[in-house]
Amino acid sequence: MLTLADHILDICENSIRAGATLIEISIDEDTPKDLLTLIIRDNGHGMSQEIQSKVLDPFYTTKTVRRVGLGLPLLKDAAERAGGMFFLNSQENKGTTVTATFGLSHLDRQPLGAINSIIIILIIANSQVDFFYKHRHNDRRLEMDTREIRKEIDDVPINHPEVIKYIRGVIEEGVQNIEPEA
Repeated sequence: MLTLADHILDICENSIRAGATLIEISIDEDTPKDLLTLIIRDNGHGMSQEIQSKVLDPFYTTKTVRRVGLGLPLLKDAAERAGGMFFLNSQENKGTTVTATFGLSHLDRQPLGAINSIIIILIIANSQVDFFYKHRHNDRRLEMDTREIRKEIDDVPINHPEVIKYIRGVIEEGVQNIEPEA
């Protein structure tokens, strides 16, 4: 995984496999504190204490298609290499929260990557799941909530091309507004 967006996609896919109907993605870039915080929270099945103790082992996975589970171990490693920390909090039948912090200006911090595209892909491929995306850069903010969009579009599917075009525009405009000025 070359970017933080790749990690976000992987964790969201895990959340969806765990039955999540709501996934919250929060990116917080705090320049004065030189800190980037990534939080992904879901309302899926959650994990037992036993599974939580194993998920950071790259040779443990619940998937049957392969024998390794690299997603969370790679994110933990990426955070620690960039001067940050990794936290996992999960409760059975309540959901999971993954938090990773990074030194914002750290040389080894992976770039954010194509977060706009990842959010759109997640919405298109998982129309039954709601996503709340929040991105903050110092005092500038972007929020996009598919639950609010669903209220406005009535019976039109959230992954309808015109709705996706609208969502893409909201995200692109919002990201432009939160990026630091040159």
